[in-house]
Amino acid sequence: MEKTDKKIDYRSTVNLPKTAFPMRGNLPQREPETLKFWESIDLYNKIQLKNAHNDWFLLHDGPPYANGHIHMGTSLNKTLKDFVVKYKNMRGFRSPYVPGWDCHGLPVEHQLLKEMEKTKHDVELLDFRRKAAKYALKWVKVQREEFKRLGVFAQWDKPYLTLDHEYEAKEVECFGKMFFEGYIYKGLKPIHWCYSCETALAEAEVEYKDKTSSSIYVKFEASDQLSQKFGVQNAFILIWTTTPWTLPANMALAVKSDFVYSAVKVGEEIYIVAKETLERLQQELGWENPETVAEVGGAQLEHLSARHPFIDRESRLVLADYVTLDQGTGCVHTAPGHGQDDYFTGLKYGLEVLSPVNEQGQFTAAVSDYEGKHVFAANKLIVEDLQQQNRLAGRSEIKHSYPHCWRCKAPVIFRATRQWFINVDHNDLRAKTLKEIENVRWIPGFGENRIKSMVEQRPDWCISRQRLWGVPITLFTCEKCDTELLTPEILENLVARVRERGVDVWFEAETSELIPEGTSCPKCGGTSFKKDFDILDVWFDSGMSHQTVLETRAELKFPCELYLEGSDQHRGWFQSALLTAMSVAGQAPYKTVLTHGYTLDAKGEKESKSKGNVTSPLDIIKKYGAEILRLWVSSVDYSSDVVITPEAFSQMADAYRKIRNTLRFLMGNLDDFNPATDTKSYDRLTGVDQWALASTQKLVRDVTAAYENFEFHKVYHLVYNFCTIQLSSFYLDILKDRLYTAAADSAERRSSQTVFHYLVNTLTRLLAPVLSFTAEEVWRICRKDDQPESVHLLDFPRINSEWDHPELIEKWERLIKIRSEAAKVIEGMRAAREIGNPLECKIELFAETGEPFEFLDSFKVDLAKIFIVSGLTLTKVEPGPVPAGAGVVSTDGVSIKVSKAEGEKCRRCWRYHKSVGINSDHPEICEDCLKVVSSQTPDIPI
Repeated sequence: MEKTDKKIDYRSTVNLPKTAFPMRGNLPQREPETLKFWESIDLYNKIQLKNAHNDWFLLHDGPPYANGHIHMGTSLNKTLKDFVVKYKNMRGFRSPYVPGWDCHGLPVEHQLLKEMEKTKHDVELLDFRRKAAKYALKWVKVQREEFKRLGVFAQWDKPYLTLDHEYEAKEVECFGKMFFEGYIYKGLKPIHWCYSCETALAEAEVEYKDKTSSSIYVKFEASDQLSQKFGVQNAFILIWTTTPWTLPANMALAVKSDFVYSAVKVGEEIYIVAKETLERLQQELGWENPETVAEVGGAQLEHLSARHPFIDRESRLVLADYVTLDQGTGCVHTAPGHGQDDYFTGLKYGLEVLSPVNEQGQFTAAVSDYEGKHVFAANKLIVEDLQQQNRLAGRSEIKHSYPHCWRCKAPVIFRATRQWFINVDHNDLRAKTLKEIENVRWIPGFGENRIKSMVEQRPDWCISRQRLWGVPITLFTCEKCDTELLTPEILENLVARVRERGVDVWFEAETSELIPEGTSCPKCGGTSFKKDFDILDVWFDSGMSHQTVLETRAELKFPCELYLEGSDQHRGWFQSALLTAMSVAGQAPYKTVLTHGYTLDAKGEKESKSKGNVTSPLDIIKKYGAEILRLWVSSVDYSSDVVITPEAFSQMADAYRKIRNTLRFLMGNLDDFNPATDTKSYDRLTGVDQWALASTQKLVRDVTAAYENFEFHKVYHLVYNFCTIQLSSFYLDILKDRLYTAAADSAERRSSQTVFHYLVNTLTRLLAPVLSFTAEEVWRICRKDDQPESVHLLDFPRINSEWDHPELIEKWERLIKIRSEAAKVIEGMRAAREIGNPLECKIELFAETGEPFEFLDSFKVDLAKIFIVSGLTLTKVEPGPVPAGAGVVSTDGVSIKVSKAEGEKCRRCWRYHKSVGINSDHPEICEDCLKVVSSQTPDIPI
């Protein structure tokens, strides 16, 4: 055969990967196309149809407030829910997801009044309610599109809204049933009161933050009987308080029965305090040489009295268990109208429940000296008056945790008013609820003790609000005797009207239209009734969704499998749902409760619009795409608070590129692979390919366990590490020579492509719940015409027992350890500029006789390719000193020597080989490449 001088491009015969999967994600532009595709094929309903007859896994959505754009907290929450629902659907469960919105209550009312620049006193009730409904529905529409942009699958065309007529009707019905069962009553009790919003607040609507208050020690003049009990004259009983404004309502001084109380002479005055507080009080008040003149047990002080410091009134001495020694004097100022503990003490001793403060937080005429003054402004005046009347023993400023309104952020006050309550001890509700908590799975586990503690300590639930927007308390009151009225007939009529017209009918209709003719008061026989105009607590609204949604919608069920919300919902939705469900259904509405932390800024502070430290998820999506936000959510340990920084999303974008490029590489090398004809059976796969399949089985097992345990950060780390370490840094790195330079249809190349095909299919499905857009893009490129339209219609990967060989993984891990030791030597040679590429090296392995040698010998044919060098020899040696020579390391009975490879560089495979130059027609390539080139290009002269 004649020689030719024609220059041959040997690289043209290399099987370089194709670019079917774009290098750049371009997510902000591509994701909306995927959203349109999902909508065009009606994907959500197809998923429901696929699993319609399977076992349930129902996640019930806790409704966000419809009063503004979504934020990072709601994005975190909705994305976590989406992970769960998508995973469960791919596992074959019947897992519909009906989103909800909380449309009533203070959040919507507060924001609307703010925009209108009006107060609740400046608007007409029905007109405002119509505007509030329109306002809420506007934000429902906005948030729905924003949640959809996150890639969340849901029944978006039929969400549940707390302002829907059907929802309101069922809520009114459940409220009526609870009233009939005796859970609901009206009473005069001190409750959290927001003077700014002018409404009662429940515990769930109060947040605690620091406030600076006056800290004062006040002298109450002891009665003659009290002084005589200590054998002294003209004594003062000393109390400490940080709320001077509550002193006008003081009715008693509480002591503890088992404390010892001392009469202490300080200068010319005698103070009565708990003995154990003396040392601390001496330091705080600067007492010099205090002298204890008498001691009396606390139980002996009951029913004695002291004079109020500035009002002509006696303050009784009472016993109470809440008196402590860690602060104050062991004598506690007690105002039944301004404190929960004080109130119950007042009930026990028949004290007046005095609360001389109006809705705006101003003193009423009952306290003439401070009438019209706001209570916090009056603090200073009261302290000054105490000083002038020689009733102040000490004063300072103290910074302490204080309750604030969750909505307007103003500090709240305790104020006794007549409100509607749920009696949490009626019918053993508290005890039954505590027992039921033990039947629920709480994630994280500390959630169980947290909600138990809250239920154990909570007071009766104040459910009435003095607002305009929400579901009214649908009870009537007899105008003659003030007795509440509701009958089954009235309730049935009312529910029917609400179902038809909504709860506005309560405000629109005359009382006579809502009460059957001839109805009379069961107590006094009166026939004139008035409607209650208080609004139900918004937590009652959303808390009752287990009945208004789960029980009423055909596609849902009660109880559900999962509630998933932020950790603050132990005080809120988790608890309100639990208490109402126990009242009307006798069981918890959920089987599992999962909580996540708050989103914090880079300084560790809670994100807040008022602070200006909010990161908008919409900005993240615009810059990076929703996929990066979803990946970030999967990467964080949501069980604690989550810190948000710009760097976090930049890092996620980099991590995403690595995962995407791994998929791209796999897909690019499958361009000429036909699964129907080119797939190799397991026993015909090469060793490293069998290892890859075994490793993938482990990945499937571990990722599945992470999804099952809701540990999404483990899903992220498992898949990321698999792509970057097991695949990119090892498996794919080893295979490049085979993939690029072997004959296209060679057995070893088809072996790797068989595994690649499986890897793409498996990784895509493992990632689908998290990287929903990317997984869909991969599937649309790879799917065949007879396969499901969407990756989300596929089943989640399961273990293939034929490929599941943990011992194979262990064997290869041992080899990888030896390989990494060799890599360190090679890297050192590169750093010293002795070589530029590992292919310039050859390796000599010296294995000890017996198991070490036999182990390596089992890989012998592939060792050079596994170590990615141009040559490798394996030599059996007796145990002893490491063979002499530079660059020798020893590990696991094997010594390694790295040196420069012999021969010339092949222009096609880039390996160094002695055979390069032997063939005069192709002097630039090695003998292995010569065989491939000859078979692929028969027109080239040999």
